[in-house]
Amino acid sequence: MPGISKDRCTVPGVLGHLEPRTARTTSDVIKFALWPIAIMTVLHRVVIKAVNGYITDDFTPVYKASLAFLNHRAVYGENLSFVDPHYLYPPSATLLFSPLAILDPEKARWLFIVINAIAILIAWYLLLRMFGRSLSSIAAPVLLLGMFMSETVTNTLVFTNINGCVLLGEVVFLMLLLRRRDLWAGAAIGLTLAVKPILWPLLLLPIVRKQWKVFPTTIAVPLVLNAIAWPLSVDPMGFVHKTLPYLSQSRDYFNSAIVGNGDYYGLPPALVWIIRITFGVMVLISLWLLWRYYRDDELFYVATTSGVLLAATFLLGSLGQMYYSMMLFPMLMTVVLRNSVLRNWPAWLAVYGFMSYDSWLSTRFPEAGRLADYMKTTFGWSLLLLVVFAVLADRYLAARREGRLAAGIDPEFVLAARPRAEEDSRPTAVKNSRPPAGEQNRISVET
Repeated sequence: MPGISKDRCTVPGVLGHLEPRTARTTSDVIKFALWPIAIMTVLHRVVIKAVNGYITDDFTPVYKASLAFLNHRAVYGENLSFVDPHYLYPPSATLLFSPLAILDPEKARWLFIVINAIAILIAWYLLLRMFGRSLSSIAAPVLLLGMFMSETVTNTLVFTNINGCVLLGEVVFLMLLLRRRDLWAGAAIGLTLAVKPILWPLLLLPIVRKQWKVFPTTIAVPLVLNAIAWPLSVDPMGFVHKTLPYLSQSRDYFNSAIVGNGDYYGLPPALVWIIRITFGVMVLISLWLLWRYYRDDELFYVATTSGVLLAATFLLGSLGQMYYSMMLFPMLMTVVLRNSVLRNWPAWLAVYGFMSYDSWLSTRFPEAGRLADYMKTTFGWSLLLLVVFAVLADRYLAARREGRLAAGIDPEFVLAARPRAEEDSRPTAVKNSRPPAGEQNRISVET
């Protein structure tokens, strides 16, 4: 027929790209499959689940406190003996939250959801860049889908919590730390500490890396914000006398830390301490091995150590909630590195425990289902720390047995794949930092 090619029928516009001239690569097929699923999952979590909300509501206490702050009323006057969500933020956070109360409650909540969703998306993009991946890589839709399918992102948006902004602060801090932009790195983590001091364990990183310039801004940002908020607040000492003591106590509800489960199931305090001390020793050994043998492999060291520090805090501290696991995304991204400690199935069984949105509550097996549902987060954090310890200890023992400790403790297949890496394949964050001795440990070819 006239106008139609004998070799190939062409379709104008976008439809012409549905059938390629050559076969798709496996990577392209996976990307084409995952991008629409990932984008629709993001929209579903933000527009449907988050806007619908849930019985757990972390935003209402924030809105009430912001409204009270703007109207010069007491902020810290609620009864903390109830199990409902409480306002537990310092005056500096109240100052930052207060503009929300200018809007009506519904629009303010929607704005808070959008702010956190955008923060998570920016953190997703920065994580890709930190690990040398682009939006055209297969890692982009995989990470986006994984993040928004997880319990931690879903419930952060549904409960309308501030964790998305804290995640962004963490990723910015780690990137700037790797680039040795110390003052700005301190400002990034200082802003998160002024709102929610969940990232304080990460301050060990600039200490062991001797990046002392991080600390002036880390200290200054929350101090300045509190100095502004303190005289504007009617009852700032209520945070000191009432909220801080409450935060220092463990509780037996909505608490996945070892001590929380110990209280809930009535375990002997001595047994709880034995478990906590045992995991504490494993964490200390893991941190020492990471510092001793990987501190020059900066990206691997910073991302892995940050995850160990935070997971240990969630598990061994007085309070650990499942959606805190969002702060472990930088560690999970190390799976793209050749010497990652997460390239094994037990590590991802652990990730399922603290990231999965699945509920194990069962009408047929109520007791077993309740136990599985309540314990999966504790199990996940515990198994993650156990896997890191086991992998690092095995690497150390194998290297010592084979007399190659001087070359590090990476396994032989990593050492054998250490030809000179091309400069252009190095992650952006590390290109701008001091050249690491263990540079060749990373995958040099982007998938």
